[in-house]
Amino acid sequence: MRKHFAAVAAFLLALACSTGPGHAQAGALPTEMWAAYKAKFLDGSGRIVDNGNGNVSHTEGQGYGLLLAYLANDPEGFEQIWSFTRTELLVRDDGLAAWRWEPDASPHVTDVNNASDGDILIAYALALAGSHWNKPVYVTEASSIAKSVLRNLVVTWRGRTILLPAAEGFDQKHRDDGPVINPSYWVFEAFPVLALLAPSEKWSELSDEGLRLMHDVQLGPSRLPSEWVSLATAPKLAAGFPAEYGYNALRVPLYLMRGGVTEKALLDRFRRGWSADDMGGVGIVDIPGGRVKERLDDPGYQIINHIAACITDGTKLGTAVQQFNPVLYYPSTLQLLGLAFVRENYPQCL
Repeated sequence: MRKHFAAVAAFLLALACSTGPGHAQAGALPTEMWAAYKAKFLDGSGRIVDNGNGNVSHTEGQGYGLLLAYLANDPEGFEQIWSFTRTELLVRDDGLAAWRWEPDASPHVTDVNNASDGDILIAYALALAGSHWNKPVYVTEASSIAKSVLRNLVVTWRGRTILLPAAEGFDQKHRDDGPVINPSYWVFEAFPVLALLAPSEKWSELSDEGLRLMHDVQLGPSRLPSEWVSLATAPKLAAGFPAEYGYNALRVPLYLMRGGVTEKALLDRFRRGWSADDMGGVGIVDIPGGRVKERLDDPGYQIINHIAACITDGTKLGTAVQQFNPVLYYPSTLQLLGLAFVRENYPQCL
């Protein structure tokens, strides 16, 4: 027990002294924006409601909610979200969380498979909150999840360290074109923190390989990655999934930027690839044809290109993407993550 508390104390000290990517700051998110988000999407039970997807909750949303509560410096809201996550979703026997909770189903969890991005977001937010609010129990929980991610989801395939999207269903044992990855599951900012929680060189290898994949996976005329990529041979579209740069994939450049990647050529390729017009419009892209198949008008989506333009060209963010009027869970979440990032790192762009 004494060794355990010493390890937690060492983590708290290491994270408190760390700088650079992977160390988001509490207070970066305005309280009034967070209050509007909670009023729209946080159920009294502590679940973040995806109102664009049948009002389900999932580990991605719970992880985002925890991270946003930390960024808003709201320990009470954080504990509310964590309580639901801990009791309703951490029901597997391997330390990972069941990925989805359905309000109209009985039992509410009908698929106990996990989603690796949700597990990573939860562990990352717990670690940051535990450090900032001096809550060792959060660090202990974060460490347990990080070790489970490392043990079950971070694997080596033909010399590459990759992240499986879930514990079941995506490796070469389950799919003819496996392993299959989802590039949007690489939460780059989290990896340095997870490396403190569960020390291993695999975290830096995973980060390096993820960045390499973002450079290498250039599919179709748009030169974008698809949401689901087969690595059985050369990276290609995975069978059985829409051949598109879709709702999951569009957060890739946001994760890159929040993770400290500022390479102009890479960010410009993403900006061009999913742009719907010359006025900041963006959309879902059909990979084989390279055309925008669905325009996305919510400022939560458009802000991603605005931030990239800010980083690469010094262009200030437009007024529309700075105003927060939450309608749908997913773009509202991305908008707050984007605004908190800019306020913390690029205030000159506001």
